[in-house]
Amino acid sequence: MPTSPAIVTRFAPSPTGRLHLGHAYSALFAEHAARQEGGRFLLRIEDIDRSRCRPEFESGIYKDLAWLGLSWEKPVRRQSDHLADYRAALDHLAADGFLYPCFCSRKEIAAEIARAPSAPQGAEGPLYPGTCRALGAAERTARIAEGKAYALRLDVAAGLAASGPLYWHDLDRGRIDADPRQLGDVVLGRRDAPASYHLAVTVDDHLQGVSLVTRGEDLLPATHIHRLLQALLKLETPAYRHHRLLTNDRGERLAKRDGAQALAALRAAGANPAQLRASLGF
Repeated sequence: MPTSPAIVTRFAPSPTGRLHLGHAYSALFAEHAARQEGGRFLLRIEDIDRSRCRPEFESGIYKDLAWLGLSWEKPVRRQSDHLADYRAALDHLAADGFLYPCFCSRKEIAAEIARAPSAPQGAEGPLYPGTCRALGAAERTARIAEGKAYALRLDVAAGLAASGPLYWHDLDRGRIDADPRQLGDVVLGRRDAPASYHLAVTVDDHLQGVSLVTRGEDLLPATHIHRLLQALLKLETPAYRHHRLLTNDRGERLAKRDGAQALAALRAAGANPAQLRASLGF
């Protein structure tokens, strides 16, 4: 009788700061999901944003996770080592007519939204108004030839017209019908970042054989876009679990930018990793 393939999960931090308790919970959650099924746990370093990533933060990730008692398969995939994979995906999407260049600056987008009497709202706020979507091929070519900066946006409407209705399975929430329109025409690449989070994570999960994506519930809206990208790039769709977020005493989710207590500080203060794991439910 054939056996089911082993579950493959991953923890994929960005080395833009020190890991905190929220990261610890997410890493332990992913490892536990794999280990309880005799599966595989991977670590991926999402360092595509070279302007914010630092070697010392990457080094700290390995130290913090080892201190927590986690082990992962080698080698670790670092996104900055695989830019050709993301370029190939962008080329595929462009060839099929699902990308368009957007020449709008963030300031221009904000001004356009402010002028709109009823700007469309998405899961994460006002959506890109589609200013550059209607530009003709000649106009796009001319602007690029002039050296104007641009980003590559996903034409969600065109993508949905090609893919038809989509859904994915969340182990806690059941079947979820995908609605990528709630994030609008997201950016998939720009000059200073050859691939966006949305594109890179979708490609990485496929190439690494991830069969169960575990991550915080704040990323649930992003999964709608990732499901569309999977369909357009003809990739396998993993199962998902979107776990709860740890919060501070004000009910705000823990974040690097808000100075959430770092694991390195706890380690330096002599905290017991076994007790910390237990306090997080592991």
